[in-house]
Amino acid sequence: MAPQRKRPKARRLALGAAAVAASAVLASGPGAGAGVAQAAEPRAPAPTPVTPTATPSALTPPAVAQPPTPAPATTAAAGTEIPAFGVFLKSDTRGVARMPLFSHWLGGTELRVGHTYLPGHRWRDIEGAPDFLDVWAHWRNKKADRMLVLNVPMQERNEEGVSDGEVRQLLRRGAAGEFDHHFRVLAERLVKLKVPDTVIVLGWEMNGTTYTHRCGPDPEAWKKYWNRIVATMRSVPGQKFRFDFTPSRGLDAVPWTKCYPGDDTVDVIGMDSYDQPAGMSFEQQVKEPYGLQHHVDFAKAHGKPISYPEWGLFRNGDNVEYMRNMLDWMEEYKPLYNTLTDYCPHGVWQCGANPKSSHLYRSALFGRGDQAAPPLTPTPTPRPTPPSSTPPPPDCTPLDLGSWVEEWLGGKLCLRFDWR
Repeated sequence: MAPQRKRPKARRLALGAAAVAASAVLASGPGAGAGVAQAAEPRAPAPTPVTPTATPSALTPPAVAQPPTPAPATTAAAGTEIPAFGVFLKSDTRGVARMPLFSHWLGGTELRVGHTYLPGHRWRDIEGAPDFLDVWAHWRNKKADRMLVLNVPMQERNEEGVSDGEVRQLLRRGAAGEFDHHFRVLAERLVKLKVPDTVIVLGWEMNGTTYTHRCGPDPEAWKKYWNRIVATMRSVPGQKFRFDFTPSRGLDAVPWTKCYPGDDTVDVIGMDSYDQPAGMSFEQQVKEPYGLQHHVDFAKAHGKPISYPEWGLFRNGDNVEYMRNMLDWMEEYKPLYNTLTDYCPHGVWQCGANPKSSHLYRSALFGRGDQAAPPLTPTPTPRPTPPSSTPPPPDCTPLDLGSWVEEWLGGKLCLRFDWR
């Protein structure tokens, strides 16, 4: 299998003075080709990224080019119950700001999961700086059914190419309790921010070669270290954390089952599963050693729910079959949550390189939500016909101008953004 991918490092792109040229067209009419806004967070090693001329602001949704004829979705129909899902849009405040825009793109389907990553540069980052966590906690606490998913590194210098020998020593120091106080600080901050039920994706993709918190150099020390961290964070009064053990799919540097720290300290068994390596079919991703089927079976054997904290397109480009099959897979196995990685080359909204998969994803989730329970006693009062959930043209965003303006215009307007 291809080497493990590194997490993206944030890149700041300046927004040019003439970045946005908007054109309004009737939602029912034909339009010219939409501009494409490319996100700037490729994972390494990754295909050569497309350098954007601008990045979307926190107030403006990107325009994603879509095929003129939508591919039929094979997932459940609109309005049926779906598992908690979200997308990774950015680690900082921009990630929160873009969530309602992504939801609007999906016809109002709500993102119940907010997903972010603590930086792994230094211990002060891993302790969860208040100015980083506040905005995520505020989003989580607006609605009771929301879920905050937080990836937490187990070591500082987490993407700095630390050698196996040094990683081995760091794991043993962690297993001896040397770093406990950092995780106690993080737990106390999360409780103080009133997000004590955060899902902690601790030491993710530990079976690979990228991160300083990788398991391979000393699996036994890694497991002891994981258990110490969990025990430390659970000792903080008021906590209700759930700990998610999340390897990358397949056989990487070490079988991920060798890193499993035990049922007492694992609440969820996740898997990061991208469409890779090149040429691998979805069926092979299911059946490969330590693949998707092994993940589901392992979790069932241990009595744990599953999750997919990271998934998305990758080595096989705009692969509609992968997108359809992954959505169907999650429809069947009902993970506790899933979060799509939404930037190039993986994404569907901030990346214009995947128009076919983007259209299928949007069609599958457009206008969906939990069905309200029917009343116990039927009422004879006729219910009004619900508004149509037909998606707007895929290359523009509808504007709410009020009924009288729309009547005067003869239809809705939608806004197309040209980022070039």
